[in-house]
Amino acid sequence: MKRIFLPLLTLLVAGVFCAHAQVARPRLVVGIVVDQMRWDYLYQYENKWGADGFKRLLGEGYSCANTMIDYVPTITACGHASIFTGTTPAIHGIAGNSYVLNGHSTSSVKDTTVVGVGTQSSKGQRSPRNLLVTTIGDQMKLATYNKTKVIGVSLKDRAAILPAGHGADGAYWYDDDTHQFITSTYYRKDLPKWVKDFNKSNKKNLAKNVWNDRVGVTMTFGLAEAALKTEKLGADDVPDFLTISISTTDAAAHTYGAMADEMLPIYVQLDAELASLFKMLDKEVGRGQYLLFLTADHGGTYSEPHMRARHMPSGRIYTQDICVETNRRLRQQFGVDSLLKRQMGYTFYLNNEVIEKSGVDREAVKAAAVKIMGDRPEVMWAVDVERVNEASVPQEIRERIIKGYHRKRSGEIFVLPVTGTYSSGSVDDRGSNHGTWNQSDSHIPLLFYGWNVPHGETVALTHMTDIAATVCAMMHVQAPDGCLGQPILFK
Repeated sequence: MKRIFLPLLTLLVAGVFCAHAQVARPRLVVGIVVDQMRWDYLYQYENKWGADGFKRLLGEGYSCANTMIDYVPTITACGHASIFTGTTPAIHGIAGNSYVLNGHSTSSVKDTTVVGVGTQSSKGQRSPRNLLVTTIGDQMKLATYNKTKVIGVSLKDRAAILPAGHGADGAYWYDDDTHQFITSTYYRKDLPKWVKDFNKSNKKNLAKNVWNDRVGVTMTFGLAEAALKTEKLGADDVPDFLTISISTTDAAAHTYGAMADEMLPIYVQLDAELASLFKMLDKEVGRGQYLLFLTADHGGTYSEPHMRARHMPSGRIYTQDICVETNRRLRQQFGVDSLLKRQMGYTFYLNNEVIEKSGVDREAVKAAAVKIMGDRPEVMWAVDVERVNEASVPQEIRERIIKGYHRKRSGEIFVLPVTGTYSSGSVDDRGSNHGTWNQSDSHIPLLFYGWNVPHGETVALTHMTDIAATVCAMMHVQAPDGCLGQPILFK
């Protein structure tokens, strides 16, 4: 009986794997995020593009020209998590670049249970453990019995780690202390030789101002191309996944402002690096054998000097000052200091420990704080997020607040500034910012290219959360387990 059963079992298992191998999939998926790239940059810089970068994407790929972020706040960690999970902060848990976790503030990818690899700095203590759901790469690994290889690369830790997901074979980010790319023990105990070699051969360039200079774009693509070649991504029929996030475009925009003269050489370099990547992909993987998408984690608001010079409405909001002033007025009303514990961007946290100890009514404190903030001229709405449906906020914006709120990590109060007004460090700051629901911050580029992608464009409404759903549907892979998005139909 055993002699009959075992060969039969072997044939059945072989049949399963043969069926799996016959699923039509690209050899490689490449996900590119350009940090703080406004949608209109595709056309503002069009006369500066070469033939083989953005023009190749636009001329041969498929453009979703009306892709929106459907939550607030529109910031880096939230955006990268949402792109690759197909869901929003309410579900994936990345409620900001920083937020409160178990009563303590933390960065989105901080993990004190791991240590840095390639650095002694605490900047190596990073992992995807705060992300509560799976990603595209995680689902690819599950679908291929862990044979898919997943690598994430960026200057920013969160922009390398969150896209690559929980099961990644590696995520690599830049350490300002050592001027090199590093990782953490979450992934491995030692830097791979190819990363060490890249750090060594690019020592001078990595010591430059990679955040505000186009050299940062070159270094990021350079490491990604080294990963592609050395890790043999896309070398066989099992699909691999490479994520690349360009951080220089964000850092420079914060310094110089959207569409500032200093931004042009950075975007020209980005276009040239895209052309170089396409050339390598065509050679190493094969034209038509890879699926690529390019998008942004958020847009960016033009600076006040830029707008005022053109007689356009603009303004600044200083959220830390709002926190201090609101605490002062709450003290006058309730006789208790520090009833607000902290602010992070446009979200404000109640000091629940002080409230409980003092015996004041929590709901009364919250309502008073909402009124104080909402009465300020630079604030359009201040809302108690748990009661946002009672607020006189347009339904579309109300839904974005709800989707961006994680009830165990976000602050209780959210402030939406007057349209065109943005958070700023000081009156001398000429840089741009983001975080609001406005078009400038929430309208992002989305381009698909390569394997089974027709040439075309749609202006139908699509969402950031549709990206993961689309990629997984194309590959016949289950979407990430928190995915809210819908596959985009290429017409």
